[in-house]
Amino acid sequence: MRTRTRTTVAVLAATLALSAVTTAGASTASAAPTAPAAAVTRTVADDPAPPRDDSGAAAPAPTGPAGGTAKATPADPAAPPASSHCTETAAQELGWGAPARESGFDGTTVPPDWHPYGPEPGHNKKGTRTPEAVTVADGAMTISADADGNTGAVSWHPGQKYGRWEACVKSDEGRGGINALLLLWPVAEDFPVGGEVDWMEIMDDSRQKTSFFLHYGPGNDQDYGSVKHDSTQWSAYALEWTPEKITAYVNGKEWYSNTDTDQFPPRPMNMTMQLDYFGNAGGPTAMHMDWARQWALPQSAVATLSLPPGSAATGQPRDFPDRKPRELSEPEQQAQTAMLAREHR
Repeated sequence: MRTRTRTTVAVLAATLALSAVTTAGASTASAAPTAPAAAVTRTVADDPAPPRDDSGAAAPAPTGPAGGTAKATPADPAAPPASSHCTETAAQELGWGAPARESGFDGTTVPPDWHPYGPEPGHNKKGTRTPEAVTVADGAMTISADADGNTGAVSWHPGQKYGRWEACVKSDEGRGGINALLLLWPVAEDFPVGGEVDWMEIMDDSRQKTSFFLHYGPGNDQDYGSVKHDSTQWSAYALEWTPEKITAYVNGKEWYSNTDTDQFPPRPMNMTMQLDYFGNAGGPTAMHMDWARQWALPQSAVATLSLPPGSAATGQPRDFPDRKPRELSEPEQQAQTAMLAREHR
């Protein structure tokens, strides 16, 4: 999460309750394939990107075609868990098949391949990111935030270049500037040249609008899109990143896409869940994750940098270099391999 620039956006108004906007030019957006829609181009003066003050082994190919258009059958392994709060997913709608990895948060502790940030100063050096803000209970992982700016973030390692991700999440209403995010962050911690993909960033207090920010280039340029959606309800947010296209979905419906490959991240990324404090929080809030899944594509490359199982992560590698992803030692790699193997049992 870094300083946002203003971009030209395109609004796609659909007859569905789900409506979206994306950048005019390289980006496109659509609702469900069956919904008629009309595209309207306008500038950020009409719908600006919200201001920000940030500084800040591959699995088998999925069963669906590269374009992701195949419908899943009822027995498809991409179907959500029977106990899931999210019953409509991109994986099921598009036939993504069995995920390479998944987390269901059935225990009472944060799984060892999820790495809470901190303790460290929070977003833009405001508040505090603390591991105590990340908890697991009742089948969900929760990040909590209070009015004093104590909040948290947690990253999922190892990362990969190209792939698909989907998570069942909901966000409690907030007040005064606490943003709920799902994003891809560069494993090499080389932002901004390593890119950033904010594929669910909820900034409004009512949690009724979701934004997309694609950061790219040494100057931290951005592409922006948004969709109206009630994220206080359990929702399946998904991202597909191929060599040709980046696409975002909510409850199986596409709402953002970008085909300008010059804007894509150049190296592996890892999924991160964050509840970011922007320095004016008016009260407590939280975001919750029921499950998360990750798929590999034939073109996917697993990151060679990672974090040892159970270790702390950081959003500030210059200040906390010991928490930065690195080449694992042989014992650490063996522990990670064993951990990932257990996820498939």
